[in-house]
Amino acid sequence: MIVAKPKPFPEVVEMLKYFSKVLVAGCGTCVAVCLAGGEKEAGLMATQLGLVFRDRDFKTSAVTVERQCDREFLALLKEHVAQADAVLSLACGAGIQFLAEMYPEKPVFPGVDTSFIGVNEGAGVWGERCRACNQCYLALTGGICPVTMCAKGLLNGPCGGPSKGKCETSPDRDCAWVQIIDRLKSQSRLDILSKITPPRNYSLDENPAKLVREDYQKRF
Repeated sequence: MIVAKPKPFPEVVEMLKYFSKVLVAGCGTCVAVCLAGGEKEAGLMATQLGLVFRDRDFKTSAVTVERQCDREFLALLKEHVAQADAVLSLACGAGIQFLAEMYPEKPVFPGVDTSFIGVNEGAGVWGERCRACNQCYLALTGGICPVTMCAKGLLNGPCGGPSKGKCETSPDRDCAWVQIIDRLKSQSRLDILSKITPPRNYSLDENPAKLVREDYQKRF
């Protein structure tokens, strides 16, 4: 999932200080799971803003849709956006941009900082697992991503730095390549590492990237 964290509240206040009707738009998917922008967080943000600006004419409301990266769900916000002077989106960076694109007549501000694509490692802890590099190497590395998990992003490792299974960048950080070797060894697949993996094709890192599935388009 996409992991995000709430922006510092003073930063949010600074962005919205010149507006009198603010819609806080929550997103019910990724940011809801990581407790940054779901229905509960949107309601809390609206309440906090109301308290901060209580000495002047200020109105705020909160509405949460299932996803802000989907036009069908963003369409549900039409009437709410029309009644606001500005929108504070608690979606990830993609959702924020899509909301601003769909309602270009209204200022849209970010209420979160998007961090990475990751997983829930425990209560209140999320860890990065994917860099969305458009070239997945997991079949070659036992399901452990060298681009994300290795401090140097090495496709062929380990380097000469690990000690007792730890990365030279930090004694608290496991060496990804030691983990990869152990994983492949346990699966009797170490022979995979006898082949050199060529450098990443950075030409695939388009800015902005776009994916078109013609087979899917033909179905609809």
